[in-house]
Amino acid sequence: MSSSGQGYTIKSSGTNSQGNHYCSRDYGSSASNSNSYHYSNTNGSYYYSNPNGSTYYNNGSGSSIYTPPLEDPVDPARNEFPCHDLGK
Repeated sequence: MSSSGQGYTIKSSGTNSQGNHYCSRDYGSSASNSNSYHYSNTNGSYYYSNPNGSTYYNNGSGSSIYTPPLEDPVDPARNEFPCHDLGK
């Protein structure tokens, strides 16, 4: 399944028997992480493994963790985002 103009192809997506959603995307060989994915759970938590190599996790209760791409300098101020930064 291709997403025209988006720069990726959806490899798989769906919802499991517990109601948790996942989506796996192929961004091609030029991406740091060509096989990125995300999932969201019925408890409100979600996780993104991004094409630039970064990851983002939110526990659904206001706490989150961002891990920058390996080539980025680690900035401790970017590792946690308060709830209001998520548009909630």
